[in-house]
Amino acid sequence: MSRIGKKPVGIPDKVEVKVNGLTVDVKGPKGQLSYTFHKDVKIEKADKAINVSPANQTTSAKAVWGMSRTLLGNMVTGVTTGFVKSLEFNGVGYKAAVSGSTLTLNLGYSHSIDYKLPKGVEAKVNKNVIEFHGCDKELVGFVAAQVRSFREPEPYKGKGLKYTDETIIRKAGKTGAKK
Repeated sequence: MSRIGKKPVGIPDKVEVKVNGLTVDVKGPKGQLSYTFHKDVKIEKADKAINVSPANQTTSAKAVWGMSRTLLGNMVTGVTTGFVKSLEFNGVGYKAAVSGSTLTLNLGYSHSIDYKLPKGVEAKVNKNVIEFHGCDKELVGFVAAQVRSFREPEPYKGKGLKYTDETIIRKAGKTGAKK
């Protein structure tokens, strides 16, 4: 049995949840999210909680049970507090700026990179840290991964874009000793 799936998802005071079959709409102070779950899962709204259970006792139903509960929990957390992913950039002349919904990056290439932020994601730049904020955890993580792919960190000098909690394993350069 799924330990995660058995736990009910609590609904905070400022959050509205509508369950319509397999489609769940969650609305809160940070935004609104909607998701259609797998047919092997039953979603029931109780007084101040949502319960997720497998629709039948097949292997596939048990496989998606815990994941569905986690997705539902992330939806409720997203519309209440939101999610943040941070990228740190290191390198000579590396710059980032946000204007409207466009993130402009200078990452050592001959041209600057203009990245259009999708609806629901905001970016803030503080010195050498870019923070992405949003209520959809999947979308915030996807945007951070896409921006990181423009200049991944290299192992010799550590230049590039990396997550703030990521550790780059550094390699030693050439020693210059001749044999």
